[in-house]
Amino acid sequence: MVGCRSGATDEPRRDRQEAQRGRNDIRSYYQASQRVTLAPCPPLAGERRADVCVIGGGITGCSAALHLAERGYSVILLEARGIGFGASGRSGGQILPGLGTDIATVEKALGREQAHAIWEMSRESVRLTTALIEKHRIPCDYTRGYLHAAVNPRHVRELQEFQARMARDHDYHALQWLQGDALRARVVTDAYPGALHDGEGGHLHPLNYTLGLARAAQRAGVTICEQSPVLKLEHGRSGSGIVANGSGGQAGRARVHTAQGSVSAEFVVVATNAYLDGLVPRLDERIMRVANYIVATEPLSEAQVAQVLPGNDALSDANFVLDYYRLSADRRLLYGGEVSYTGREPRHLKTRMDGKIRRLFPALDGVGIDYRWGGDVAITMNRAPDFGRLAPNVYYAQGYSGHGMSLAGLAGKLIAETIAGQAERFDVFAAMPHRAFPGGHWLRTPLLVLATSFYTLRDRL
Repeated sequence: MVGCRSGATDEPRRDRQEAQRGRNDIRSYYQASQRVTLAPCPPLAGERRADVCVIGGGITGCSAALHLAERGYSVILLEARGIGFGASGRSGGQILPGLGTDIATVEKALGREQAHAIWEMSRESVRLTTALIEKHRIPCDYTRGYLHAAVNPRHVRELQEFQARMARDHDYHALQWLQGDALRARVVTDAYPGALHDGEGGHLHPLNYTLGLARAAQRAGVTICEQSPVLKLEHGRSGSGIVANGSGGQAGRARVHTAQGSVSAEFVVVATNAYLDGLVPRLDERIMRVANYIVATEPLSEAQVAQVLPGNDALSDANFVLDYYRLSADRRLLYGGEVSYTGREPRHLKTRMDGKIRRLFPALDGVGIDYRWGGDVAITMNRAPDFGRLAPNVYYAQGYSGHGMSLAGLAGKLIAETIAGQAERFDVFAAMPHRAFPGGHWLRTPLLVLATSFYTLRDRL
């Protein structure tokens, strides 16, 4: 899967588009409906000291900072732009158990027992999300219900086999197979021969959720510095590669440099995901930065909602390059899909996205599009998340492969546990093997495009 399930116009109903990766001059629907504000987060200036320096102001970084501060650590969080600038504040907002890859991939790499532990922690990540929302009173419109929809007969077989395997091997019984009238009671379209309904899944407003975590972290004592891109990371102990689980002994202090200051810290957390921007080249090699796009319609009438998603579920299809959508709290259809590996917007993106909505839901023919935006996700070769250590005192989590909205929150908590001396759960994830993308700097993108084209063609057969 490549979509982010999981960028727009300054004025409603205008179709200006983000033409270059990483730009933030076009407002997304999430920015227009932002409800959470932070205390001032001025850029880092001068030399500072902390127990922990967190790099990255998305869900991973904000969760790590919050959980560390609650354990009594002094924490400085550095964000290159603004909190939630990346996928955490732009994504489809789907909160799901599982990973961006099938659990069978994890079983093959780590064995049944460890795969089951990862599956159960992914379920914990959903519970953690709801607990953080409730504890910190984050106004992010959290709603339960998720559909994983088949597009062709092969998908039907695979999803039904997945349902049976999860019940048999992992005692997971929240999946319900729907077809016919039972499916149309939740999504009103003829496009899907069937779907799995997951009662543990759901959706939320991702930017308000991320800002809510950051606000909770500030209240717990975390210093947040926005507009503070990190230029250099110096480990407390030198090393040429990624450190194996628990190895390396005691490290000295690390230092994190920005243009106008630096932070000396006992520990560092690298939580940049797709927005690593060359800071750690050996981590860059293990992820591919992929752009994904979302549109938001004008608010729908109750009659239109009844002809689209009457159950208010989130949905993603089972294609390799998937489409995904849900309703917002004010009853807009938020529809995501399409990818770009080059940083350039795909040709005819507007026509293709609008056409998909009309074909799925004829009742929405003529409905206006108020917002369009894009953002980047980081995918790994095997689509499993990449957790690990760069040095004995430098931790990272990345590569959620479009499935990170809940798992990133757990990643931050696991990193906090590890810094506090309880590394067992983090090391279950860190044991997952990862490889650099083949092809080096120049060929890795063409090779991935070729592979994706193969799977896209396979989905159409």
